[in-house]
Parts: sequence; C-alpha cells; structure tokens
Amino acid sequence: MSNWLAAAIARAEQVDDWLSPRRQMSLAVLRENSWPTRKTEAWKYTPLRAIESAQLVPVPVATAPRSALDGVVDNSVDLTFINGQLQGVEDLDLPAGIVISRLASGSQQSWALEGFSAIKPERHLFGLVNDVLALDGVIIDVAAGAQIDRPIHITHLFSAGQEVHTRILLRLGGGASATLVEHFQGSEHSINTGFAEYDLGPEAQLEHYRFALQTGSALSVGGCHFKLASGSRLNSTVIGFGSNLSRLDVDIIHAGEGTNAKLNALYLLDDDELFDLHSTVEHAAAFGTTEENVRGIAAGRSRAVFNGRIHIHRHAQKTLAELNNRNLLMSNRAQINTKPELEIYADDVRCAHGATVAALDTRALFYLQSRGISREQAQILLSFGFINELVEQMPSQLLADWLRPQLRQRFAQMEVQ
Repeated sequence: MSNWLAAAIARAEQVDDWLSPRRQMSLAVLRENSWPTRKTEAWKYTPLRAIESAQLVPVPVATAPRSALDGVVDNSVDLTFINGQLQGVEDLDLPAGIVISRLASGSQQSWALEGFSAIKPERHLFGLVNDVLALDGVIIDVAAGAQIDRPIHITHLFSAGQEVHTRILLRLGGGASATLVEHFQGSEHSINTGFAEYDLGPEAQLEHYRFALQTGSALSVGGCHFKLASGSRLNSTVIGFGSNLSRLDVDIIHAGEGTNAKLNALYLLDDDELFDLHSTVEHAAAFGTTEENVRGIAAGRSRAVFNGRIHIHRHAQKTLAELNNRNLLMSNRAQINTKPELEIYADDVRCAHGATVAALDTRALFYLQSRGISREQAQILLSFGFINELVEQMPSQLLADWLRPQLRQRFAQMEVQ
C-alpha cells in the first residue's frame, strides 16, 4: 500500500458524520484493496507515481479564482467549489421542482444516505477514497415530472497545494428532465477526486457535460456514474485536456428496458500530459441503446489511454450498442493506447466496436498549403475538422460556441511534427 493511500485511510478513520454507515462500508473494502501497479490491467498505462510521491503545501489564495464558463450559460443555477468548499448554496434562487443542499447537511434528504455510493462500482479504488473523504458536495433532487429549464452549472476550482475530494448526487424523478454541467479547472500542483452519481427515474432525461479541463501539474482522478431506469434518456459529453495525471471513469448502467444513452468524448493532449478515459456500459435489461463516440488527438510526448467496455447481459435482448474510438497522432513521440471491448451473452442484439490510430492525411496538408495556408494553420484546420462532428452534436449551442475557441487555442499551442 502506498504512503498516500495509508494516510488517506488514517484520515478517513477520524471522519464521523451522517454518512458514516456508508463510509464504513467503503472503508472496509478500501482496506482490502492493493495499490494499482503496471500489472493492474485498469492502470497498465497510467502510472500513479505522481500521487504516491506528491508533497502538497497549501498556498494561500488572495482572491478566489474565476470560472472560464462564467456568464456563458444564461440563467443557469451556479454552484462553485473552491478547493473543495461549496459556496453559497443557501442563497440560490431555484425553479420549482428542484431541491439542492450541501452534502454536509444532506441528512435532510433521507434518500441520499441510501443512494450514496450505490451506483458507483466498488472496483474504483479512488472512488472508495472519495467515499470516505468527501466531506463536502452537492445533493440535487428533481421531483417527478419537473422540467428544469435552467442548466445546473457546477464549477470546481483548485489552487496550489490542495487535496480535494467532492461528490455530486443527483436524483431525477420519473418523467423529469434537467441539464447539468461539471467543469473542472486549474493548472497548479494539487490532487482532487471528483465523483458524481446520477439516478435517472423512469422516462427521465438528463443532458450532461463533464469538462475535465485541468492542465499543468494537476493530479485529477474522478468519475461519472449513471443508472438508467425504464425509458430514461442520457446524453453525455466529455471534454478532456491532459495534465500530469488525469483519469476519468464513466459507468452507465441500463437497469430498465427501453433506455437510451449517448456518450461523446474528446481529449486533446500536448507536452508530457496524460489523459486516461475508461468507460463501462452495462446493458442489464432488454431494448436498450448505446451510442459511444470517442475521439482523441495527442501531440508532443503526451499519452492517451482509452478503454471502452460494453457488457450485454443474458436478458438484455434487442440491445443496440455501438462503440467507436478514433485517434490522431500529431507527433511521433506521442502515444495512444486504445482497447474497445464487447462482452455479449444475449443472442438477439446488434453490436459493433472499432478503433483507429492514424496521422493527418499528408495529401490534405499539401492541398491546403498549396492554397496559401501555412502548415501550422493547415494542421489546426484538419485537426479541428476531425473533432468538430462531435462538437456539432452537443445539445447546447451556447456551450458548443464557447468550446470552439478553447479548442482552437489548444490546437495552436500543440507541439506537432
């Protein structure tokens, strides 16, 4: 066991709050877990030395950092974590049909005790750490039939030397709909685990975004975990920039019949950055649909990891599931490790998966340069075209318009050959 994990367990043993019954269950599992190594399949290409050897010294912050998304989404319900502390929940002006409270006072919502760590699988070691150390977070309860038109925007801001653990719990009642944006930002040397659990009731609809935009020296390990009841709909978009260590696990459980899940993910890496995306889709009931599209671009000496698994259970007949991962290598020193998986136990299904890793088309580069476009601009144009299809599919045009210049700026900074 690493020194960091041993210290985390020691701190967890001192925590005593309304979530202690659930925390103790996770703590018992955590004590039995071993620290992942290169021989651990889920961490084969993602070394954890940066966390093991991390020495954090909190640096005082004179002014609170601002979110890059401030003012982008009109009339949103804004929640901000600054170094793990949730700000201003009591002052929110909420629409009818939604209740939002702090995890620290979540005993007011009895369902949260039962729902805490009920969707996130126990195999996520850092998820277990988050279970026992997440002292602050947000609990969101949307009533059955409520149509929440105002997006819920949750920003996580980090400064140097901080170790932060936060949790989001969201329950959508039957027939309800909502939009939620998770935005992680910061480049200073820090450690954070940010996990979220989403429980979608029958016929509920969730539009979800995870902007994992931490860069530089940040060490980030998190997860988004969804459970879909009969007839529910999920549309999730993940955008990832690399950092010293950036890992995201996405789990989607089709627990009822007739569910539909769409997951689009993009990651753009440069320098020595690392981004690791692991997704698992469990089809446990019939007539479910999953569409998963993942595209990545790696430049410099960066490393990208993608592992996508779709598991079709025995009784999940009439399932339609597709998984596609496409990657561009912008440098001969960059690495991309991709592993799409299908595990099928039903016989009446339509499933497909595939992965590609390639470089930019030299003929397309030559054509653009022959029209007076510089090589650098030609590379940006072709790279942006490679991912723009998924940007166009974002349900929110406002967020897509905000994201495009962020991506162009990212491309302009990439080290290519």
